[in-house]
Amino acid sequence: MVDHFLGTWKLCDSQGFDDYMRVLGVGFATRKAGAIAKPNLVFSKNGDEICLKTESTLRTTELKFRLGEEFDETTPDDRKTKTLITCDNGVLIQVQKWDGKETTIRRELKDGQMVVTCTMGDVKCVRLYEKVKA
Repeated sequence: MVDHFLGTWKLCDSQGFDDYMRVLGVGFATRKAGAIAKPNLVFSKNGDEICLKTESTLRTTELKFRLGEEFDETTPDDRKTKTLITCDNGVLIQVQKWDGKETTIRRELKDGQMVVTCTMGDVKCVRLYEKVKA
């Protein structure tokens, strides 16, 4: 179900990330640092547990989850969320809820790239990743 995501992906383009981080409530200094980071996403799987590691020069985070099971997540910008990740027609959909707020992160493969679309309210960010290692 998620096997086509497995491997290492490198950020190659990002549009609207600063605006997205602003509506999340991320402070100025963290937004500026986040804007220059070029993270790699590493997807791996152990049985039915999926691991998503985000590696950058600023920080490395790791998210372990099972599809369809809600879990507690501490995001890289230190929000404490209730998170649910599902897979619908090959698209990974991550919904984070905290303090009466909600954001959605969609990951899908198009033309050999992973397109990550982050949405909160009417603010949308699109980040493109290229596969560097299977």
